[in-house]
Amino acid sequence: MAETRRRLRSSTVVLGGMGVLATALSACGSDPDRRCVDRNSYDYLNGYRVVADKNCKTSGSSGSSGSTGSIGKGRKSGTVDADWYYDAEVDRGYADHGTFSRSEAVDRGGFGCSGSGSGGG
Repeated sequence: MAETRRRLRSSTVVLGGMGVLATALSACGSDPDRRCVDRNSYDYLNGYRVVADKNCKTSGSSGSSGSTGSIGKGRKSGTVDADWYYDAEVDRGYADHGTFSRSEAVDRGGFGCSGSGSGGG
């Protein structure tokens, strides 16, 4: 009977450990939340104005796309300096308290999985 309890406990520990490992690995592989914003639209009360995703180029490892797109309805005609803005608080069409650096946004996630390899000093 004691032997059965030991097996149950050890399998529970193994399964629990695998769950923690799976969570950590999936956090490393997932992209941070991002919004396409107009870099030239910053308002100190609201943040950056969120624009359509089509205005932002899909960038690979680069944190900045630097693309331009057209301004939507209700604004003067022209272009926007569109870029991805990561891990921001979004409210009423504005994003604030985020970062334009994807690797910095991943590092904020708690696991430090960006793979940037800080040198330390």
